[in-house]
Amino acid sequence: MTTSRKLIYSTKIPVRWGDMDAYGHVNNTVYFRFCEQARVEWSEKIGYPVRTDAGEGIVIINAACTFLIPIFYPATVVLDMYAGEPGRSSVMTWYEMRVEGDSRLFAEGSSKMIWMSHGTGKSVAMPDALRVHFEA
Repeated sequence: MTTSRKLIYSTKIPVRWGDMDAYGHVNNTVYFRFCEQARVEWSEKIGYPVRTDAGEGIVIINAACTFLIPIFYPATVVLDMYAGEPGRSSVMTWYEMRVEGDSRLFAEGSSKMIWMSHGTGKSVAMPDALRVHFEA
């Protein structure tokens, strides 16, 4: 992870029974859902609802996750979301996932978020009102 990052959001997400796979632990695809949930909660909390009729909004163009320790049901994931320095239309984000009551790092991820016009499907300059949420 980069040294130039800022904690922008923390959330707790309960693990559901159906999140587990045939191996008995949380399926790898669910970790991406955990990150997605944090991004959506953060975006809506700062006043940017996730809707295509808004004209512009945040989308991701890549996502990665490193699975360090399996998570099992029942559990509550504590997810911290960090952001780097924003560019014209994009910003890198990182995620750390722990299990409530356990300080170990269970997974870490990243994604690049782009501010996009829903009409054109192309990146556009990030609004200054959004940019301030990434500044230290």
